[in-house]
Amino acid sequence: MLIQENKSTLEVQPRNEEKVKKIWKTAGILLAITVVEFIMAFTMDRGFILYFLFIALTIWKAKYIMMEFMHLGEEAKPLFFSIIVPLIFLVWLVIALMKEGSEIFLMRW
Repeated sequence: MLIQENKSTLEVQPRNEEKVKKIWKTAGILLAITVVEFIMAFTMDRGFILYFLFIALTIWKAKYIMMEFMHLGEEAKPLFFSIIVPLIFLVWLVIALMKEGSEIFLMRW
């Protein structure tokens, strides 16, 4: 009777320093944008400019996350535009609906 040893087929691969640098760079950029948003929240007056900057920076962060973590940066440009362009129209739709809703609310009173 032969006893076979169980050998694992898993191999430990060396660390890819290029990927590690890219992850830290991405985290640093997202941290910098978040710090800018945080500073703006406590130093600027509330108003259209602040809200516009928050929306713009949030869309920028979402785009960066999509490009890096969802790997859309290496994909074809039509795929990228099929995601970003509807996002822009969606933001426009939300703004238009908020404006229209406030006008209807004011007309009722």
